[in-house]
Amino acid sequence: MNILDKFRLDGKKVVITGGSKGIGKSVGIGLAQAGADIAIVARGIELAEETAHEIAAEGVKCIAVKADVTKPDDVDRMMKEILKAFGTVDVAFNNAGTAVVEKAEEMSYESLRAVIDLNLVGLFLTCQASARVMMKNRGGSIINMASMSAHVVNVPQTTANYNASKAGVVQLSKCLAVEWAQHKIRVNSLCPGYTLTELARSFSEDLMRQWIEKIPMKRMAEPEELQGAVLFLASDASSYCTGTDLIVDGGYTLW
Repeated sequence: MNILDKFRLDGKKVVITGGSKGIGKSVGIGLAQAGADIAIVARGIELAEETAHEIAAEGVKCIAVKADVTKPDDVDRMMKEILKAFGTVDVAFNNAGTAVVEKAEEMSYESLRAVIDLNLVGLFLTCQASARVMMKNRGGSIINMASMSAHVVNVPQTTANYNASKAGVVQLSKCLAVEWAQHKIRVNSLCPGYTLTELARSFSEDLMRQWIEKIPMKRMAEPEELQGAVLFLASDASSYCTGTDLIVDGGYTLW
């Protein structure tokens, strides 16, 4: 097989949680361009449907599914809806997440649970649902959205809850990679650095300048710059890659 052919996803069925905007949307477009059919999962169905329509313009099938991945019943319904439309799942990009900036001593229980429940518990539930399908297929690729925050303490913002959740994602991915290797399911995590998403743009320009000063490449990433990393992990180009934590941060964690 030609090496470039290994990056193709023709006929593959991909689930992307948190896929209606930001990195999820950008990755959805990129994987569609590689030939995959896409299921966009989000809490807000209107935006998810707009994104699905945009991705379908790449010449693939794309559906929008409304689900709150922190709720087991929603995850079960989500997977049934996807299987009805696609018949199977080959790749899962578990991207849904959130962040709350609060000092640890002032952090509310509600904020703590909101971050941990979505970033870690919800991610586990979607891993589990996808893996159950992939086990029947004897193979698949799961890519979990972590963050460089799994490896560093972000400053000057205080995000202990977020950082802890993302560190959990990295370790969870390694554990699942070992457990599910016998089923030919690969599980990897992705750790982006600061990326120009809607969430990042909600912070002040002064704060973003402080981030950029600490990035060796002296800029933040564009969402499109995560497409290649996810495509690699989703495709046969990474067929011997599992339990890997791929950092894409412009060099931030090298200091």
